[in-house]
Amino acid sequence: MNTLFINATLVTMDPQLGELSDGQVLVEDDRIAAVGHDLTDDPKAKNAEVIDCGGGILIPGLVNAHMHTWQTGLRGVAANWTLLEYFRHVHRGLAALFTPHDIYIATRMGAMNQLNCGTTTLGDWCHNNPTPEHTDAAVRGLKESGIRALFMHGSPKPDPKPGQPHFSEIPHPRHEIERLLGGELANPEGLVTLGMAILGPHYSTLDVTLQDFALAKEFGLVASMHQGGGEAVAPGAWDEVEARGLLGPDINIVHGQSLDDGQMSRFCASGVTFSVAPENEMTQGHGFPVTGLVRQHGGVVSLGVDLESVLSGDMFSVARAALGMQRSLDNDASRREQGKIPDTSTITTREALGWITLDGAKALGLDDRIGSLTPGKQADLVLLDSNQLNMQPVNDPVSTVVMQTSLANVDSVMVAGQFKKRGGRLLIETEQGIAELAKSGHRIHAELLAREAQSTQEATS
Repeated sequence: MNTLFINATLVTMDPQLGELSDGQVLVEDDRIAAVGHDLTDDPKAKNAEVIDCGGGILIPGLVNAHMHTWQTGLRGVAANWTLLEYFRHVHRGLAALFTPHDIYIATRMGAMNQLNCGTTTLGDWCHNNPTPEHTDAAVRGLKESGIRALFMHGSPKPDPKPGQPHFSEIPHPRHEIERLLGGELANPEGLVTLGMAILGPHYSTLDVTLQDFALAKEFGLVASMHQGGGEAVAPGAWDEVEARGLLGPDINIVHGQSLDDGQMSRFCASGVTFSVAPENEMTQGHGFPVTGLVRQHGGVVSLGVDLESVLSGDMFSVARAALGMQRSLDNDASRREQGKIPDTSTITTREALGWITLDGAKALGLDDRIGSLTPGKQADLVLLDSNQLNMQPVNDPVSTVVMQTSLANVDSVMVAGQFKKRGGRLLIETEQGIAELAKSGHRIHAELLAREAQSTQEATS
């Protein structure tokens, strides 16, 4: 059935369409058929379900470009950890405690929470998949949630056992990429598609880095990698990557600290995208978010939650954190260099909204499908109830969306023309999943605490 949204304030994020008051959006099957006014006369609107938005704000579905969804069951566990503690406790500790079912339930419920918060597309960076069963469990969780996702297939980072190579010396498993592309993720037009979460120059040897870049390019996949957080495994490896012409829009850098200004300029010029996780970076000690540096060099800024084991999964909060942090840095620089605050804000709320919509889509290689309310694109959209106390009055709809919106305002969420949330409620049962998630998370956390207690006892005995 087709759907016609009427009586809405439209924030389209389409440069040509802009904002429309009392606007309408016509959805045909899984796509946006038309955007404008008086669409009831369109033949495609005949027999369409009419949704009166009551003056609410209709926006593109949000894009969370970077999250380790497998950690959903560990909410709050890492909230007081620095990055060094996180590496020790997670990658060298509790990650090994996850069964495939733990990965499944965390991914499924984490993705459902994203839908609940207004995120319709998720960059799921899955790097706790020691077996194909763990990988398949994560993919199944994404598919069952109903979210659109780029499943970033990664690799674990445990301490090696005697006789084993360090993870930095192990190339990305070609056989797994081939298996996924020949099976569960064979459809490039599906809701869940494949990307690669590779180690990159910061966390692997040069030889492994070059092999992984080549593998991603061979299969036409987005290659995403962490950059920053301690010393690089192979200093100078980025120079070789550049020399071989391996940079481009298919390369996504997460965090980005420790790149120098020249690298940042060249990377942005080549189309490399950046996924910044401002809250987590400030919390765990990565360094200041590189938002301003990427902007300075004309690059693409996208945003991600990163770790629900540390903070909230709400992308509106992430956008506010990124905007506030970079404005603060800009204001401080102006005070130091010119002796006064800037004459006007250095970043607009419209740009910040772009970070979690169209720019997020670019980072995941999906901007031809999603990211704006543009006719022909997939019908991924969110209706915000702006008539509530925290959003009224709406003087500037874009600023209201970025600065005032909370989970309480996310009324309805649609992915590819199908409602996933409506009237403030998810259309999929959550009670059993919440119970399973709690059981999984509590068990893993308890095992971690027991290990830590034993280690402390052994150290003091």
